[in-house]
Amino acid sequence: MITLIAFLPIPLFLFSIFRRPLLYVAVTLQGGYLLYRGALLGRIPLVGLHDTLLFLSLSTALFAIPFQQVRKEMRWFLEAVALISAVFSLAGFLSPGVDTPLPPVLKTYWFELHVVLSFFSYGLFGIGAVLGLHVFRNDDNAEGLQYRAILIGYLLFSLSMVFGGIWAYLAWGTYWLWTPKEIWTVLIWLVYTLYLHLRFRPWWRGRRIAAVGIVGYLMVLFTYLGVGLLMKSSHSFQ
Repeated sequence: MITLIAFLPIPLFLFSIFRRPLLYVAVTLQGGYLLYRGALLGRIPLVGLHDTLLFLSLSTALFAIPFQQVRKEMRWFLEAVALISAVFSLAGFLSPGVDTPLPPVLKTYWFELHVVLSFFSYGLFGIGAVLGLHVFRNDDNAEGLQYRAILIGYLLFSLSMVFGGIWAYLAWGTYWLWTPKEIWTVLIWLVYTLYLHLRFRPWWRGRRIAAVGIVGYLMVLFTYLGVGLLMKSSHSFQ
């Protein structure tokens, strides 16, 4: 039964492309499954690809809903987000869960705040990338929404870095470890800082600034999946 609940959001996200209310059902089921995982494990269910991919899927879909409400006439936005969430959900479903107790280094609310805010920001950056694609489809009004999504994501991402630094200091006695993931995290922060500055330059508005937002999200995915799988760092606990 629990396996079915974990699986169901995948087809629901896909079918929501044609029947939008199914998106809300998928979000509810996915959120319920993660809450169940947390209660079962007695800890935050955000360690390992299974949980984090599902949480990223949930965050992306959940934050997309209010943006769709702002511009209800925007075509294919929620459908594109649903497709992205379905891909993340499928990848998470196929990945084994980490059901072991947390190592001592993770048993702190600083870690929990760091991880939750990180994935919230990833979801918002993903929404920004989808809205950037709308700009390339000559929907100039989407650029303003992209800015809002990235600005909120940037603030959450910055907070997650602060909390991550505090966690690192408590765990290893230093705020900075020079691991590949930390270096790429700073690069992401710099790219989105550049985005927020360039956005106020008239000659960067439109497709140019939208492209920066898309590139930033590609860097997010590489840092989360590529760096995490290819390189060892202080963020590897499996």
